Amino acid sequence: MEKDKKIKVRVRGPYLVTGGVPITEKRIVHKIGRYEYEDGRPLEQKQTYLLCRCGQTSTPPFCDGSHAQAGFDAHETADMSPYAERAELLEGPGIDLLDDGRCAFARFCHRHGSDVWELTEESDKDAKREDAIIAASECPSGRLTAVTKSGEHIEPPLEPGIDVLQDPGQRVSGPLFVRGGIAIESDSGKTYEIRNRVALCRCGKSENMPFCDASHIDVRFRDGHVGDGRDGKKNNP
Repeated sequence: MEKDKKIKVRVRGPYLVTGGVPITEKRIVHKIGRYEYEDGRPLEQKQTYLLCRCGQTSTPPFCDGSHAQAGFDAHETADMSPYAERAELLEGPGIDLLDDGRCAFARFCHRHGSDVWELTEESDKDAKREDAIIAASECPSGRLTAVTKSGEHIEPPLEPGIDVLQDPGQRVSGPLFVRGGIAIESDSGKTYEIRNRVALCRCGKSENMPFCDASHIDVRFRDGHVGDGRDGKKNNP
């Protein structure tokens, strides 16, 4: 955990990011048999900055005050209990899988024509087990965690930072991928469980605030920087 790095959720406003958290833009791209990230446009780096969570800013991903004009009011609804209490365990022959259902539809759980659940069930085979571990570990929402038969939770080493996701394959803008154990503080002052991987909503439509629930897909959220050849003025709902 990076103690000086923090994201504060404001119910009627943006995310307040402190501690000099690095921020980058990443595009989700499909390669043969898998998904991966490509670098997007460069973003300004600051010690303290505000990130839009209403989906209306004209300066994405940064807040421009549009939440006030839009009357944005998104109370937090997410369960604050620990991941271990919320997640269900799928047992496989070679690896187990924890799944708490918080899906951002990033699709990294799909590899080589199978999904992580199928791979877990076939994890007696070395290649399937390895793919199951990779598919779980690359999930940006932290929904999925591979667990060894000795009970070890497998987590990738991630440097603290925020990746602003773009999804040109779906022609939408995605959530904020918060990585590396950055504290997320609720508007009430309570801190959510510190995790290596979480995805925060930035379209303003999630029903599991402040976390992404893939609503950006349903509402066709675009911030003007998707990079699919159709960019221009954002067309948020």
